Amino acid sequence: MERNIIIRNATLVTPLGNEAVRGDGMGSISVRGQMTIAVREGVITDVLPDTDWQADGNSYKEIDAAGRVVLPGFVDSHTHLIFGGYRPDEFGWRLNGESYMSIMERGGGIQSTVNSTRTATCDELVEKAGWFINRMVEMGVTTVEAKSGYGLDTATEVKMLDAISRLAEDPERKLDVVSTFLGAHAVPSEYKGRTGEYVDLIINEMIPVVKGKAKFFDIFTEKNVFEIEDSRRMLEAARQAGFKLKLHADEIVTLGGAELAAEMGAVSADHLLHVSDEGIRMMAEKGTVATLLPLTAFALKEPFAPARKFIEAGAAVALATDLNPGSCFSGSIPLTIALACIYMKMTIEETITALTLNGAAAVGMADQIGSVEVGKRGNLVMLEFSNYHMLPYYVGMNCVNTTIHDGRIVYQA
Repeated sequence: MERNIIIRNATLVTPLGNEAVRGDGMGSISVRGQMTIAVREGVITDVLPDTDWQADGNSYKEIDAAGRVVLPGFVDSHTHLIFGGYRPDEFGWRLNGESYMSIMERGGGIQSTVNSTRTATCDELVEKAGWFINRMVEMGVTTVEAKSGYGLDTATEVKMLDAISRLAEDPERKLDVVSTFLGAHAVPSEYKGRTGEYVDLIINEMIPVVKGKAKFFDIFTEKNVFEIEDSRRMLEAARQAGFKLKLHADEIVTLGGAELAAEMGAVSADHLLHVSDEGIRMMAEKGTVATLLPLTAFALKEPFAPARKFIEAGAAVALATDLNPGSCFSGSIPLTIALACIYMKMTIEETITALTLNGAAAVGMADQIGSVEVGKRGNLVMLEFSNYHMLPYYVGMNCVNTTIHDGRIVYQA
């Protein structure tokens, strides 16, 4: 497979470094014109002015990027990519005033998707996810995190993780897929009123079985779902089993999920619509990435997460789509960018950092991807335009001309 590519005459826009960028530093990105970027065997070997490039004897596929911006590939660091069925009726219910939690209480919500996912085959889950992956690649995504969590029994959770593994290990894959085990997504109907027993099942049966099948362990830490003490028990067990930790935190109410994430050394805490000031302070102090999901707030008509508070506190902010069949049936990177800039008051520079290097940090890969630097993998996006400010200005519309994964063109408009 050819993975040698050279891009000439590029306007290169990228954050720099091998770890999450925090606070005010998120707005400091490198912008350089007339640049050459060379990728050999999937790895960036040269980033230098056009006038400094000298042929090295290797054969490259050449792209002339004159009049176009080149960025690191986008990282969508929070999605529920694997699922059975759809839930369009629930969207209508929400438009008529029902809350997310009330829909769950009447048997809709996550349990509805659980029922469909349990009956789907692994092949069906892979095929369906492949369609969404193609749409992601068109929007410049080169790395995506994918969660289980619509099985809520051991067999279906394993089936979902196996589907994720098949996508991740496909030699023809168009992007990288990072696996997260989310068995603690909800209490299944058969355990209603017996949350403690389901927590025991996760700790004693699921974690030993799925260990090695996922990089991260995640929990929907929420009032009347998995509250703080049950979440702490599961996180401790997962950490002992070798998982890196994530949390869905403080999405519906202020519960202390952000504080728990910081206490447990989680890589990220996500959602955070109702995070406390103390939670923000602790996440900034401990270096836990705040993964904010503006599409979900938009779809649920909820207040957006306080991005500026996180940045002003010195925290690292990532952005992701939260693609899922219920609360946010969208994987739109363009709309994520628009919402972050217009409603969350993030600058476009901060937004680019959040969707690249900080997204990479949120999936534990900032040393490999997330910036355009020598030694990192050749995951790149070329826009149709010469000015990166077009990303929020062309509101909700796709600016991507070309997506490159490991030095191979995987999408071209």
